[in-house]
Amino acid sequence: MLWFTPAMWAVNYVVAKIAPGIISPHVLALGRWSLAGLILTIIAREELWRERRQTLKVWPQYLTLGFLGMLICGAWVYWAGETTTAINIALIYAASPVLITLGAVLGLKEKFSFKQGVGVFIALLGVLHVVVKGQWAALSQVIWVLGDGLIVIAMVSWAAYALLLKKWASPLSSTARLAATCMGGSVVLLPFALAEWFASAHPAWSIEAAALVIVAAVFPGVGAYWAYGFCQKTLGASRVAASLYLGPLYGSLVGWFLLNETLGVHHAIGAALILPGIYLASQRPAEDSNVKLTIAQDA
Repeated sequence: MLWFTPAMWAVNYVVAKIAPGIISPHVLALGRWSLAGLILTIIAREELWRERRQTLKVWPQYLTLGFLGMLICGAWVYWAGETTTAINIALIYAASPVLITLGAVLGLKEKFSFKQGVGVFIALLGVLHVVVKGQWAALSQVIWVLGDGLIVIAMVSWAAYALLLKKWASPLSSTARLAATCMGGSVVLLPFALAEWFASAHPAWSIEAAALVIVAAVFPGVGAYWAYGFCQKTLGASRVAASLYLGPLYGSLVGWFLLNETLGVHHAIGAALILPGIYLASQRPAEDSNVKLTIAQDA
């Protein structure tokens, strides 16, 4: 599952690049998560009904998760696709495990090693290298695009989403919890989608728009988010976060093969910094590794 999760997310990069001119960002995100939520609610209907009182008690949590994971990491990614490339989206987004590691240290009080610190530094340096297009000596001449900035915000938002999933323990299964989060995300997205629909010159609804909603709901929606939640609950946040370094590989291949995007030298250098950085940042301190090994051997 760890290998397929980043691949399903890579489908979203294609959707983000195809969507402009067919469907607006917040409308697409609302359609995606409403449909995904409906599918998941049908699957987990008995559990959701059984745990309805406990779920309603913590409704602010689901609104928060929906805001972070479905508005910023959903609609804003589609918005970014209007001005940046799928390759940039994949490379910048790839650094989210680094922020997850930092957040786990600061918020969850996990230990932090020197090796992890080095990894955080070089991975973030790689992200900056992609954003400035490798033109460090001529920053004033770099053409900044809104899309890259939106993806940086989405990267931070995804790290917060992943950490809150871990911090806010839930009696719900991965499927039921994602269904509840989709409900929260749909509520948060609704006013933005309505404002977008009525306030701007939006494309008319079409078969192509419906197809994008369905693809986004099934693969990077239900598939990727459910797989991520399941893997995190089963294997732990750090191991799952480390698997996301496959994102740049899948995203770059998608951008090059399907979208005819050009791989630049700054992409290669950025990836050469980001991938080892994520690997180092995701390594647990030696003490934790020894303890886990001892426990595994005893079991």
